[in-house]
This record gives sequence, C-alpha cells and structure tokens, in this order.
Amino acid sequence: MDTLRNMRIFVRVVESGSFTRAAASETMTTAQVSRAVTDLESRLRARLLNRTTRRMSLTEAGERYLQSCRRILADIEQAEAEAAAAQANPAGRLRVYGGTSFGQHYVMPLIARYQQHLPDVAVDLTIAQEMPDIIEEGFDVAVVVAAELEDSALISQQLGSTAAILCASPSYLRLRGEPRSFDDLEMHTCLHLTDASLPAGQWVSEGPYGETFRHTAVTPFQVNNPEALALAIREGMGIGPLPVPVALPGLADGSLVRVLPTHRLQKLNIYALYASRRYLDAKIRTFVEFLRDKVPAVLAEQETALAACAAPPRQRAAARARLHEARQSHEVHEVERLRLVN
Repeated sequence: MDTLRNMRIFVRVVESGSFTRAAASETMTTAQVSRAVTDLESRLRARLLNRTTRRMSLTEAGERYLQSCRRILADIEQAEAEAAAAQANPAGRLRVYGGTSFGQHYVMPLIARYQQHLPDVAVDLTIAQEMPDIIEEGFDVAVVVAAELEDSALISQQLGSTAAILCASPSYLRLRGEPRSFDDLEMHTCLHLTDASLPAGQWVSEGPYGETFRHTAVTPFQVNNPEALALAIREGMGIGPLPVPVALPGLADGSLVRVLPTHRLQKLNIYALYASRRYLDAKIRTFVEFLRDKVPAVLAEQETALAACAAPPRQRAAARARLHEARQSHEVHEVERLRLVN
C-alpha cells in the first residue's frame, strides 16, 4: 500500500513540477512528499529526480519509472471502477444451481423472464439432484428445496413453500379403488420418489385440519426423478407423490387423478442461498430480489391451476382466463420493478 501511495505522489510531483504544489494537492507537507519520493528511490536503488534548490528534472530511470507508474495506476483505477460498477449494474456471468425438479420447472422459466429485462447478465444454470459446495464450486446463487436448512455460513432468503401431491392413474383407481383416508394407503401400491428433500421411504402428510399423518411402506418401485415417477404412475403402477408442476399436465388432460386431495405431503421451504450479504454483486442482488418477487406469484398461479383441474369443464375455462389476465397484468409492471431494484 505504501508503494502505491508513493507512486501516486511521485507522479503528482512530476505533473505539478514542484514538491510544494504536489504537497498542496495531496493535503500533505512538503517534507512528507519529499520523504515519499526518497523512499521510492531507496526501494528501487535508483535516482528518479535530479533536484536543486531552483529546479527539478527526471533522470533516465525516472522517465521509464514514470511511464510504468502511470500504466499501473491507470489499471488500478480501471479495476476499481469495474468493481464499483459490479455493485451498481447487473452484468457478467451469473452461476446458478437448481435442484432437479424445482430447477427445471421453476428456476429455468424465471431465468428466461429475468434475462428479458437484464440481457447483460449471462446465466450459467446447473440442474442436479445433489447440492454442490457453492463457494468451492464457484456458484453465485443456489435455489434449494428443503424441510429445513443445515447450519452454514451462507446467507439464505426464503422464497416460499411447496408440497407434493399424491396422484394415480384412472386405470389404477378403477382396478384398486380410490383411498378415502391416509390409512387406506396400507391397501395400495405406493411408489416412492427418492429425493434428498424428502424423508427416505416415508410420507408425512398434513391433513385438512392441520393434523399430521405418516405412512411407511415397502415399495415395488422408486426413482429419483419426478418426471420418471409421473410416467410410472400414468402406466398404472401405483400411487405416488409428484411436485405440482409435474402433476399439472396429467391432471389437466385426465391421465392423472389427484388422490386424497385434502392432503399434501410434508411442506418444503424454497430458499435462495448465496455467499455474502456485504458488497453484493448487482447481478446476484437483482436475481435474488427477482426470485423473492416472482416465486410466490408462480406458486399462487399453480394453486389456481390445481384448483381448476378439480373444477367442472366450464369453470376450468373461466379459471384459465382469470389466470391469463393476472399474468398479463403482472408482466406490465415487471420492467419498472426491476429498474427500481437496480
């Protein structure tokens, strides 16, 4: 730090042509300015300035050193300006992690909307079942779904909560009958989704009045991918839990039926995780703020769509129209909100 400071003083002395004028511009004494140049010369073991009581001139070594100082100081000023701009202007590459199902059905569509309004941010999205070490692997933001977070030094922002629903195929229910209570699942074939966010081999459900139900069964089939489980359920293999966005297409076209519609499996929280709250890069800050604003809206839209699937056909059409109008109204304000966040 002293060397950089002395370099700045040396350049100021040369540009002002006087130790006294340099001292005045730096709010220092002439003796302090003289000492800074002397310290540089001692460090370099070379004379930079020829000075007498009446005039001052650069030595040959001083000329070369002056050019180097100007380049170094200009690079430092540019680096500082770029770092400061990163706090103000969303730009550059944003590395995001999302869990397998949530990343595909929630994070990916939201990234598309985020980039429509902030095109200077290039997003590198990784979708995987196992959460990486965010700091070790260089991720800026991780969006995770979990019943609760493990202790860590990461900053967390809760974005909302979700829960899987139980589904079966019409053919399975015609053959085996429809369960009327959580206890009836003992008489059915239950398919498991092996997900890091869910208890292994156990369904924990919240009933219509907040009561808790548990079901543990040996399953003939389990898979770690919700889309694959949805295919197995459509094939009539049994009853299984599906995230709402995975279940919605099948519920809408009739290839899936919601089982025990007053029950939901264990509530899971949705979090955005990042490394530090201090001096947060603008692209991270705006993306987290975007998620905080949009994830609850997406969850509400899916609840509307889920309710519409259970309604008679005429009411379904009306619900879809209301949902479309709500989305259009929300989009009108999106650009201005992002500008305000930035």
